[in-house]
Parts: sequence; C-alpha cells; structure tokens
Amino acid sequence: MRIVIQRVTEASVSIESKVHAAINHGLLVLVGIESNDTQEDIDWLVKKTLTLRIFNDKQGKMNLSLNEVHGEILVVSQFTLFASCKKGTRPSFIRSANPQKAIPLYENFIKSLRAQASTPVKTGVFGADMKVKLKNDGPVTILLDSKNKE
Repeated sequence: MRIVIQRVTEASVSIESKVHAAINHGLLVLVGIESNDTQEDIDWLVKKTLTLRIFNDKQGKMNLSLNEVHGEILVVSQFTLFASCKKGTRPSFIRSANPQKAIPLYENFIKSLRAQASTPVKTGVFGADMKVKLKNDGPVTILLDSKNKE
C-alpha cells in the first residue's frame, strides 16, 4: 500500500462539478492499494500518518503531529500510485488491486483513521472521476510505502 501525504492549508474533492468533501488545515492523503496488501499495511500507514511530526511548532520547526494541531484529513483513492512506467510510454496498472480487493481495504483504512484520529476524516468516492484541489503548505509532500518502510 502506498500513500502520498500532502500538508495543506485547504483541499477539496469534487465529483461532477460538485464539491463532495473539503478540509482546511490538515492532510490530503492519496491512497494506492496493491493486490497483496493486508490489514497489517493499513495499521502501519495509519499509525505513521497520525504520528508524523510534519506540522510547525511555535519556533517554525516541523515538530507536531496532525492530532497535536487538530488538523483535518481528506482521503482520496489513487490507483495510479502503482503505475509501472518501465516499458514504453503508457503506464501499466497491473500491480494495483482490483476493486473487489481494493474497496474493502480502502474502507478499512478510512475506518482505522477515523477510530484513531482526534479530528475529522473526509473522503472522496472510490472509483469516481474526481477533481482534487489543494493548497500545499510548505510544500510538504511525503510518500509512504508499507512494503518499503524506510
């Protein structure tokens, strides 16, 4: 499982030209699910997401977590995070989980975030054609891969 975390001052996701969900100060989390992902991957990523100290303290140092700054979370499914561009110029998405596997894992990721976060968790719609707007704060953008825990 891969996630891209972006620290934002605001973010929203629209479907069919209507805002479906929006947040202010917090994290936009793009979620890519691979066919061999499990609850263990979710648990590691949720813990990391909520405890990463990527918000500024009073001295301007990245020293505070999402829960400490009472930030919001917007989660958006993003199967293209597993794009392979090894051959040719058209990406392959063969490593991305099919919807039957991905939807329950995506829903469990959101459920786990909601259970452990002290702030609101909003979402896009799995598989929908979504338009995402964000104001990246910093910019701070972090990639986490549960199979490559650097």
